[in-house]
Amino acid sequence: MDKKIILQKFIVDSGHCSRRQATELIRSGRVKVNGKVAELGQKVLLNDKVQVGEKILKIEIEKIYIILNKPVVYTCTNRKFKGEKNIFDLVENKNRLFAVGRLDKDSHGLVLVTNDGDITELITHPRYEHEKEYVVQLRIKNEELKIKEIASDLLKGIDISEGDGMVKAKEIEYLGQGKFKIILTSGKKRQIRRMFKALDLEVVDLVRVRIGSIELGELKTGEWRHLKKDEISRLLKVKS
Repeated sequence: MDKKIILQKFIVDSGHCSRRQATELIRSGRVKVNGKVAELGQKVLLNDKVQVGEKILKIEIEKIYIILNKPVVYTCTNRKFKGEKNIFDLVENKNRLFAVGRLDKDSHGLVLVTNDGDITELITHPRYEHEKEYVVQLRIKNEELKIKEIASDLLKGIDISEGDGMVKAKEIEYLGQGKFKIILTSGKKRQIRRMFKALDLEVVDLVRVRIGSIELGELKTGEWRHLKKDEISRLLKVKS
């Protein structure tokens, strides 16, 4: 649930005036919240419509973009459960953040963490063609893997059922010893694991190494860092 703050603080944080002046404005009936005259001490949400006269006040929230090397067994949800490890326990930030392009508990690697509410569709929707690159290790059985057939099936499309239908890889490369590099431009829940399962193959390790132009690089497991300005610009650039 979004946190509420005292109306006076909202007015001050918007840069409109001092706290004392904000108190006087409210007392004089010149402040409205969502079209109704405000009361002194009233609490508001950051997305409430706060007006002084005809002027609508806004609090500019600093946009935060962080990349994290998620460890195995950590979840990417904002909901925390007792005894469960969560990526937000690793990131030192007081802002309300969320993960874009989640990884399941058994997978690890690059996760984007942000408070930018507009970025999810941009990064995850296929029409924007943001690539997600993974390195996948399969359990090797006694028989040899049919590399060409596997690649062909994944590029052509696999029915992963459960209402998600046909999905496919954009690119696939065999790295040897049961390991593949796979690039997707979409991301259904546990998609890669389900794609291989449809081919009767088991994924034993899955790491995401890239989202768009952002690479995991030398970031160690459990470590995180803020994106640089040029990285943010490249990440948010939409293909025409």
